[in-house]
Amino acid sequence: MATLPPVLTIAGSDSSCGAGVQADLKAISALGGYALNALTSVVSETPGRVSMLCLLEPDFIMDQIRVLFETFPIGAAKTGMLGGAEQVEAVVQAWQACAGGVPLVIDPVMVATGGGRLLEDDAVSAMKSLLLPLATLITPNMDEAEVLWGRPVTNREQMENCAWDLAQAFQTSVLVKGGHLIDDDAADVLCTEDGLMWFEADRTPDVQTHGTGCTYSASIATGLANGLALVEAVTQAKEFVSCAIAQHFVWQTGAGTVHALNHLHQRAE
Repeated sequence: MATLPPVLTIAGSDSSCGAGVQADLKAISALGGYALNALTSVVSETPGRVSMLCLLEPDFIMDQIRVLFETFPIGAAKTGMLGGAEQVEAVVQAWQACAGGVPLVIDPVMVATGGGRLLEDDAVSAMKSLLLPLATLITPNMDEAEVLWGRPVTNREQMENCAWDLAQAFQTSVLVKGGHLIDDDAADVLCTEDGLMWFEADRTPDVQTHGTGCTYSASIATGLANGLALVEAVTQAKEFVSCAIAQHFVWQTGAGTVHALNHLHQRAE
């Protein structure tokens, strides 16, 4: 019988299903993985607004990861929103106990697109000291890269310098995402042991989705689980998330215009 590589997302639940675990499950399924999830939190949110956030108990997080690794031959995993230092530490302990050499993509989620804080201050240091050294790839956006680097990241030169320094600091590959660049391109820079490489896409104007970082990291993890080399996995993921943005959904509601990424109904162009 045909089978798919199981891909695990360790992240928060988004009630609007545009970001978090729900976005990851869609991306993994669309790109040929069997999606698994271990929840770290539950967030009441819609695009542009975080209303309430509930962090899950560390023991429960660890148990989800444990039972999934005991049952499935997981091919790759990603982390997204973790929440607090206890949740970060729980993921680290479970990963070290269960994962072996499974590739791990870490999306260091800190702030929602709408501005809501998604990572407590004490968790940043725990992430830097405990979690990031376990990564196969770290995928910060420019704001997150600035926190990790300790210096502004506002242009391509700073993105390159940041990616290089973070790759050296954590001894892993780093993808700094340029979605906040002020130009017509959405450009990301990847630093590996082979050097720097840029990934370019046209920017889709006037779109206010959330979940692009979640989708990107889940897509990369799925590529790795399917046997792609890192550069190939990033290339495929960049194309997928760019199309999800360009072919986004739009609704008019009492709250105004609502946008959402298109994970599962993309048209060939």
